[in-house]
Amino acid sequence: MVEPVLSVRGLTVEIPTRHSVLRPVDTVSFDIAAGEILGVVGESGAGKSMTGNAVIGLLDRPAHIAGGEIWLNGERIDQLKGDALRQVRGKHIGMVFQDPLTSLNPLLTIGQQLVETIQVHLDVSGAEAKNRAVNSLNEVGIPAAAERIDAYPHQFSGGMRQRVVIALALCAEPSLIIADEPTTALDVSVQAQIIALLKRLCHERGTAVMLITHDMGVIAEAADRVAVMYAGRMAELGPAREVLTKPAHPYTVGLMGSTPLASAGKERLNQIEGSMPRLDELQPGCAFSPRCPYAQHKCRIEPRPTLEAHEGRAACWLAGEVAE
Repeated sequence: MVEPVLSVRGLTVEIPTRHSVLRPVDTVSFDIAAGEILGVVGESGAGKSMTGNAVIGLLDRPAHIAGGEIWLNGERIDQLKGDALRQVRGKHIGMVFQDPLTSLNPLLTIGQQLVETIQVHLDVSGAEAKNRAVNSLNEVGIPAAAERIDAYPHQFSGGMRQRVVIALALCAEPSLIIADEPTTALDVSVQAQIIALLKRLCHERGTAVMLITHDMGVIAEAADRVAVMYAGRMAELGPAREVLTKPAHPYTVGLMGSTPLASAGKERLNQIEGSMPRLDELQPGCAFSPRCPYAQHKCRIEPRPTLEAHEGRAACWLAGEVAE
């Protein structure tokens, strides 16, 4: 069996407060193989971005990893600190943030930012770093890259800035890219271009991609596998086609039912009643049970089963009945 690029096992993130300890990520497990895009989807507050930040080591205090393991290319990285962690970021893990304008330094040209990133992580000369920077911009579809490399971020459109951010994430040739809502701030046509770009680069380079989004349309277009999160836990995990066409968890069913379809005409969309629970108000049973149309007494008193990375499907007592 081929070893995955990223392997997360039982990841738990805790935030201590004055009155309690919150768990925005609770025993989450998943793998991402080389050349694979794992789409991580869920409502705001589900724990998607917190999981990505934990993987790359960007948790803000007092949030911290309280349990579990994170393995990258066969090496454990969740215990790394300081310089050792900084060497992993950029060189082995690239990050694409939601807003490209705030991800780029407005006082430096695109070329300066690319060259600096390349020289920090790769042992190359200044001339070679600039040549690689131009090639990176060409690869992500920036026209006239050799001339535009000296432009500042504000001189690019939103879609072009996002391409620059992707070039920054890829320029040190990392094995894993974490893309956190990379298309949210873009119009629909540019969204499609960015998704196509990520897919092409992923498959050509063999890069593993963790694509964080709340958009089921993006998941359907880009992801090879899907991880559905709810209230910090993994609700469902499996191949994209299987999860999207035959969802086994009630929450996934609700997400699919609330997604507009081009062929649906003017029919009213379904709605998941209620809202995501606060982390300090989670009940003993399944966190989704107050909103679940299938919930039974068992669901409200017993924690739902933990979903392991190699098992897939749904962490639900009634998963078989829901799938049918």
